[in-house]
Amino acid sequence: MVLPSGLWRIALVLGFPAGYTDAGFESFQTPGAKAWMLTLSVLCELAAFLTIGLVRPWGEFVPRWIPLIGGRKVRPLTAVVPAALGAAALTALWALVPWWWTFAHHDMTPTGNLVVGILYQPLFLWGPLLAAVTVSYHRRHRGTAARRPQVP
Repeated sequence: MVLPSGLWRIALVLGFPAGYTDAGFESFQTPGAKAWMLTLSVLCELAAFLTIGLVRPWGEFVPRWIPLIGGRKVRPLTAVVPAALGAAALTALWALVPWWWTFAHHDMTPTGNLVVGILYQPLFLWGPLLAAVTVSYHRRHRGTAARRPQVP
């Protein structure tokens, strides 16, 4: 869901107008704008990657290389609460993306407006799909805290 828009932002960082007019592209040429777009792309990809932990075994145990807590079982609510909050935030954040083409984008070319709109459409599904995976994780792991042996 996140990769198409991330690749588009990286194209901007690398100096490709990627659908912007010359005047619209100027604001993306500052070091701060480039750093922000690169940081946003990397953070989005990392956040999306964390979702895999809700469906794979490596998401059930803290990786051994993490000091002090490595190798311990992940408590279900420790994964469910942030994932549910993230799903709600992403759903709200990207709710208007399907209506991309109804908003004026004066700083973009007509083709750029079309392509960027298409590249951002998958983000609309990110929140709901994360919510579905979170519910599935919760259902698979509910009650495991009660079955966990107590350490004296």
